[in-house]
Amino acid sequence: MEALSVFLFSDFLGQTVAVWLAFLVIIVALLAFDLGFANKGDHEIGIRRSLLFSALYIAIALIFGGYVWWSMGPKSGMDYLTGFVVEKSLALDNIFVISLIFTAFAVPRAYQHRVLFWGIVGVVVLRAIMIGLGAALISQFGWILYVFGAFLVLTGIKMLMAGDEEPDIEKNRVVRLVRKFIPVTSELHGHHFFVRAPSRRSGRLVWTATPLFLALVTIEIIDIVFAVDSVPAVFAITQDPFIVYTSNIFAILGLRALYFALAAAVHRFHYLKYALALVLIVVGAKIYWTHLVGPVDSLVSLGLTVGLLGGGVIVSLWRTRAEDAAAAAHDLKAGS
Repeated sequence: MEALSVFLFSDFLGQTVAVWLAFLVIIVALLAFDLGFANKGDHEIGIRRSLLFSALYIAIALIFGGYVWWSMGPKSGMDYLTGFVVEKSLALDNIFVISLIFTAFAVPRAYQHRVLFWGIVGVVVLRAIMIGLGAALISQFGWILYVFGAFLVLTGIKMLMAGDEEPDIEKNRVVRLVRKFIPVTSELHGHHFFVRAPSRRSGRLVWTATPLFLALVTIEIIDIVFAVDSVPAVFAITQDPFIVYTSNIFAILGLRALYFALAAAVHRFHYLKYALALVLIVVGAKIYWTHLVGPVDSLVSLGLTVGLLGGGVIVSLWRTRAEDAAAAAHDLKAGS
């Protein structure tokens, strides 16, 4: 018992092992509740249910933020909240691409939750690896933060210049590589990722991937791409691995629930990507400002982030409403 107590209260990346285990228990419990109880079976998740579950995940994330504030201090609590807002906002950009992936592979809405669930499980592991590597690099090479900052600024500028350019999922190199080395069926087989199907060469039954598995692989690849932006963004706010990882995971957990509410109205948030680009530029520039001028107050950082994102949402809703009204008027005129 004494050895166990020493292990549980030993330090690991700035927190005790017990605190890390408690966090992982919360995540596993949420995932088990989601797949094993709340969303058991294949069915289409409606907007109302999606919003309710999204609100639940946000509430749990904020409660955990309250614990961080209480146990680690106001600054850590504010850094957690800022990191959560930034990561949640960047995760919203995933929805645009995930919607394209499901369309490209013709995945019915009834099976989309299953793909997203296992995608989230992969994200929990991949983000842990990437954040661990990031923390190790920063502890050994402090100047790497300036590389992160420059990368974020350049990425933001690239997003601004890219505009409405959409990725071609079918031409993705990794997807083509998977198709080359793993046999893939031409049609879906329910919610299965793999099925036994006749081999094209020998005719014998072999395990064969379905388009649902390709969709899952593509979503994991997209998350790695987005993590290259989002992980440095949170490290620019705080270098505490515990805050970086927990804010990342809580933000992404709610993404799956929020997807089904926003996917139907994704066209209404056309200008949000420009606000996200500005957030990346501001967060990247903050690193250099802190070095040359002085630390930026956490409340100012949070307010600026929320202000930019809120502005992007308002402009999107206003502009798309005006465009929809103009299109409706044109159709009415053409039909008369």
